[in-house]
Amino acid sequence: MALLRFAPSPTGQLHLGGLRMALYNHLYAKKVGGKWMMRVEDTDATRFVPGSVEGIRKALDWAGLEYDYGPGKEGPHAPYFQSERLDLYKSYAKRLLDSGHAYRCFCSADKLSATRERLARTGSNLTYDKTCLHLTEEEVTRKVRAGEKSVVRLNDGNLPTRPPASDLVFGHLKDAHASLATDPILLKTDLFPTYHLASVADDHEMGITHVLRGEEWLLSYPLHLDLYACLKIRPPKFAHVPILLNPDGSKMSKRKGDVQVVDYIRGGWEPQAVLNWLALAGWGAKHETPPPSSDSSHSPRPQLMQKAPDSTTLMTLPEMIEEFELSALTHRSSSLDPSKLEYLNKHHLIKIWSTPDGLESLAERAHDQIKAAFPTSQHTNISYIKSVILTLEGRLTNLHDIALHAPFFFMEPDYTSDKAMSMLKRITPEQRSQTLDGVIAVLEAASEPWDQTDLLDLLHKEREGLDVPYKAYMTVLRHALCGQKDGPAVADVMRVLGRDRTLDRLRGVHPQRK
Repeated sequence: MALLRFAPSPTGQLHLGGLRMALYNHLYAKKVGGKWMMRVEDTDATRFVPGSVEGIRKALDWAGLEYDYGPGKEGPHAPYFQSERLDLYKSYAKRLLDSGHAYRCFCSADKLSATRERLARTGSNLTYDKTCLHLTEEEVTRKVRAGEKSVVRLNDGNLPTRPPASDLVFGHLKDAHASLATDPILLKTDLFPTYHLASVADDHEMGITHVLRGEEWLLSYPLHLDLYACLKIRPPKFAHVPILLNPDGSKMSKRKGDVQVVDYIRGGWEPQAVLNWLALAGWGAKHETPPPSSDSSHSPRPQLMQKAPDSTTLMTLPEMIEEFELSALTHRSSSLDPSKLEYLNKHHLIKIWSTPDGLESLAERAHDQIKAAFPTSQHTNISYIKSVILTLEGRLTNLHDIALHAPFFFMEPDYTSDKAMSMLKRITPEQRSQTLDGVIAVLEAASEPWDQTDLLDLLHKEREGLDVPYKAYMTVLRHALCGQKDGPAVADVMRVLGRDRTLDRLRGVHPQRK
């Protein structure tokens, strides 16, 4: 069975790139009938942010991405925090030391800095001069007994032969050893591992079969394969996913812009729409043939590669699982277009409120936000909010648009605003009085129940008897009922407001009835 892992660092809130990586792990695991876990890579105490793990878990829960094992879901691979697995990393470092594939380095930070500068001045590509590699066993033993601090370095001059690197997204890869640091550090002076050693040890011990991670790890990929070879263990299959970029093409940063998932939770965006948006950013490449290393054993329908969805295809999570193919991921970074999220969110909302249960859930979610926006309103019950949602229909891009774009449903319009007063600039007092008199009279005389009255037909028939142009007639009514130019049809606004509130607003703005 395939087993994947999502391995965030607890350095802050989960960002969009992290959520996308969790999503891809979820999609692939479910596509091939496997499972996935969350493993917390918390070996760098200097970057730890309290509350991060809880925040990441809440973001995944909001998105509906439920991992099979991890914090809060103990299983056979525990513990799921790397800081609780230090003995494992020390044992792996010892194996490398004993086999001669690693050695202890006692050089101080100042000495290492000076060495790098000296090597750079000579034009060398080395970043370390391997001084400590030449220490005798007796010298190493003496330094250890004396309490001298050391790191464990990989001996890149004593690496076993291994197959060339290949990737489930990029196919066969060129050798990239030249870009690696000289004899990379595996275990630090505080006995905490670097990412390289910890990820290799954990992936093997936990039985990880597939690693989906960001493209930024491609440079370290040869090092990781070297470690597997040195340890004589089989590596998992790797898929390096091109990163997400900001709309301006810059790299996403936790310190720049709305890139944290919590921003989208607070912003009222639909989790299914956000997942849809993230999934399709970079998914849809139509390669002529699958990459040479494609995991064909888990590609039961390779023809789907030619039917990859475009960037605005509306998809549910089950549909994403059904269609997902690693071979259809692009080989370049992808930017996130906010307008595509708006499009997807709008259509996911329409799909949700098309069912009674979906409409109920939307109204319940909107309730607290509307109560906070209009604390004195007497019209914020769930049933009323549902009628507002249905009336706004395709006007809603985001659930928060209810309060933002249709405040007149919950509070009296502000007729003194510039927007409200500008509506009447081209309306004569006579047109206004005729319209209000006629509509008030016909509504007061209507005997049918409000929800059974054809308000649109009633308004049209009343206007036919007046000497008021259609545009002026509707503007007067929209001003009285909404206090703004934009909004649903006047008859629909009246239906939601009800007879009493509609008449109160019409009478309230009548010049002769104030």
